[in-house]
Amino acid sequence: MNALGKIKSRLIDRIQISENKDLLQAIETLLSSSQSEESLHLNSYQIEMLKMSQNDIKNGDLISEKELESKDEKWMK
Repeated sequence: MNALGKIKSRLIDRIQISENKDLLQAIETLLSSSQSEESLHLNSYQIEMLKMSQNDIKNGDLISEKELESKDEKWMK
């Protein structure tokens, strides 16, 4: 995966687990303003990742943002 793909993947992961309404609304506003000028085309990998995320949500395979940050801190040590 190239650098752009990694950034997108990390953003998708963080958005999926975030429960911060203000942050999500800000992201939505930012994306809405940029999408009005361009079409969003997903490649097969991105579509598959979204399907996997939807399945995780349906199956309750989620962790809180706080738990993710804790795991990140441990991993970074």
